[in-house]
Amino acid sequence: MSARIPETHVDQNELGCFLVLAEELHFGRTASRLHLSRARVSQLIQRLERRVGAPLFTRTSRRVALTGLGSRLRDDLEPHYRGIEDALARAVASARTTAGVLHVGFSTPLAGEMVMKATEKLRTTCPGLAVEVCEVPLCDPYGMLRKGDFDLQLTDFPVREDDLTRGPTLLTEDRVLAVAAGHPLAGRNTVTLEDLAGVPLLTIAGDIPEYWLEHQLPTRTPSGRPIERGPSITSLQEALTLVAGGKGVVLAGAHTAFYHSRPGVSYVPVEGDKPLRYGLTWRSGGGNRTIELFGAVAREIARGMAPAGPGRATPG
Repeated sequence: MSARIPETHVDQNELGCFLVLAEELHFGRTASRLHLSRARVSQLIQRLERRVGAPLFTRTSRRVALTGLGSRLRDDLEPHYRGIEDALARAVASARTTAGVLHVGFSTPLAGEMVMKATEKLRTTCPGLAVEVCEVPLCDPYGMLRKGDFDLQLTDFPVREDDLTRGPTLLTEDRVLAVAAGHPLAGRNTVTLEDLAGVPLLTIAGDIPEYWLEHQLPTRTPSGRPIERGPSITSLQEALTLVAGGKGVVLAGAHTAFYHSRPGVSYVPVEGDKPLRYGLTWRSGGGNRTIELFGAVAREIARGMAPAGPGRATPG
C-alpha cells in the first residue's frame, strides 16, 4: 500500500493569520489587526499546525514565539503570499479604470521617498489616479488621518489605535543617536540605550500616544536606569537645532544622517536596539480599491529599496 500523501490544501485565512501572528507574536494584537476574535485566531493557527504536523509557535502565559519550523515557514511563505496579494491588486487595477484622488501622508524623509516612488509608478500604471502627498506632523501623528485629510499614511510603527488599521511592515531600519558634535558620545563608534542614562533625551510635544512615546523615546534604559527628559520639540528641524546647541540628544532613524547632515550634529549608531519599522495605516472601515492598490505598489517599491549605507533601511 502506498504511503498517505499529506493534505496540502490550505485556507488563505490560515496563511494570512499565521503571517500576522508571526509578526505580532501576540494573539490579542493579531485578532485586532484581522478583526477576528482571539478564539478564531487560535482556531486558524491550530488548524494550520495540524496540517503541517508540528507546532509553529510556542505559547506560554507571558509570551508567544515562533518555533524553528515556524520561522522557516514564515521565511518561505511570506514573499509568495505577498506576491499573490500584489498580483491580485494589479489585476484589479488593470480590469477597472482607477480614477480620483488619493491623499497620502508620510512621517519621515525615508517614508516620503518611498511614497514618492510609489506615486511615480502609479502615474504610469494608473494615469486616472492622482496622488497628493503631505508630511504627517510629528506632534500629531494620527490627527490628519482621523479628520480625513489623508486616506492613508506611511508611518513608523507601532500603531495601536482602535479606529485605525495598520498593514504589514514594509521597511525596517536601525536607529542613531543625534548628539552635539562636541559631546563625548560623538566620538564613539556606537552607543547603547544604557548610554542614555547620562544625557537629556529630547521629547515630543503634542497629541502623542504614551505607548508610541515609550517605544520611540524610552524613559528608562534596559537595566532600569532613568533617562532624563530634555526640552519638548514639535519637528525634527527644531530637534536638530536644539541638539546642535547642546540642549539634549535625540533618537532617530538611521536615514536621518543621510537626509539631515548638518554642522554641529553627529550621528552615532545605536547598538543592540530593536529596529524601527514602517508601514501603511488607514482608518478602520475606510479601506477601498485605491488604498489596496497603493499598498501593493508600496510593497513592490519596498522590496526594491536596497540599503544605501550601513543600517539605513531594508525591506520589511
